[in-house]
Amino acid sequence: MPDAYIYDHLRTPRGRGKADGALHQVTTLQLATTALKALRERNDLDTRLVDDVVLGCVDPVGEAGGDVARAAALNADYGHHVPGVQINRFCASGLDAVNFAAAQVMSGQHDMVVGGGVESMSRVGIGASGGAWPVEPEIAVKSYFMPQGVSADLIATKYGFNRDDCDAYAVESQKRAAKAWEKGYFKNSVAPVTDVNGIVLLDKDEHMRPGTDMQTLGQLKPSFVQMADMGGFSAVAIDAHPEVEALDHVHHAGNSSGIVDGAAAVLVGSRKAGRSAGLKPRARIRAFANIGSEPALMLTGPVDVTKKVLKRAGMTIADIDLFEINEAFASVVLRYMQAFELDPAKVNVNGGAIAMGHPLGATGAMILGTVLDELERTGKETALVTLCIGAGMGTATIIERV
Repeated sequence: MPDAYIYDHLRTPRGRGKADGALHQVTTLQLATTALKALRERNDLDTRLVDDVVLGCVDPVGEAGGDVARAAALNADYGHHVPGVQINRFCASGLDAVNFAAAQVMSGQHDMVVGGGVESMSRVGIGASGGAWPVEPEIAVKSYFMPQGVSADLIATKYGFNRDDCDAYAVESQKRAAKAWEKGYFKNSVAPVTDVNGIVLLDKDEHMRPGTDMQTLGQLKPSFVQMADMGGFSAVAIDAHPEVEALDHVHHAGNSSGIVDGAAAVLVGSRKAGRSAGLKPRARIRAFANIGSEPALMLTGPVDVTKKVLKRAGMTIADIDLFEINEAFASVVLRYMQAFELDPAKVNVNGGAIAMGHPLGATGAMILGTVLDELERTGKETALVTLCIGAGMGTATIIERV
């Protein structure tokens, strides 16, 4: 079975997902096109070698629907023979798109595939595509449906993380992201977004607040109290986990992931395909896995899937040099580090979605690229990337530097 290698990756900067954000006038198609075009141009890529484009998109409706992967491939001047497919596994869509690309290569059915993702959260609102789980009683009741923020507070309460713990983690994320940008760690992996005249609209992550400290976060009120109490979800949480007597509401906008716009693309191929394209591999995709986790806790999937992917790879947690865990909420990462007794110095070393934002369908591909760059910068060998997922799932990928 052929190995799958990562040859390159690029992403757009993340723009604030609001009407006054720098990328609000940029369509989903244009965001995806920017990433795909930059990947093609930087590698002088002969797109006749590309067998498929796989893009994650969590709300594939309106301008983001209709298989934006195919439209973006055409718009980025890939050959008309290059197909595209749009996938959705909620927050892990971008990482799963890369895993799907790798699976095609490892199966021997394709030689070179682009995986990645896109989300314009300022233009296509979160939840725009709807879904059965929140609204159909037959599934919502028996699976203890509750909004993610309430689940995040349940995790914090159950595993003993208080408001200060979550805020301190958020402050550190901001500091690490600011340092990474200041030191130029992202400069070779971010493709600026321009308008039709070539004028740069954004070339740096816009959501960051590097001046954040415990005092500024302490002024923010918890975000999910009213939702939990008036919506009845506190009762759902306690019913699912009766050992929790009452929810401690610790999450707010400052220690949760930011709503942003962005896109990413990762070039994956066999060794033979890389030689044909004149490219050197940067990393090998060693293993990947998906798993379902408890729907009520919902966001603990990274713990479960990490155990699964390590077993699949024949590795232990001690074999991993760096970890990237999507910062959907502070308690997600805190629980992950607690479960594996990890050194925080190995986890999200350049900040994460609390500081820079979480463009749902693209984030997985973005953080995969971030940790690959960090492996190369520091001379380390292996990394594990994982994300929590709505409805209780987890996705993880292990890469090793070539």
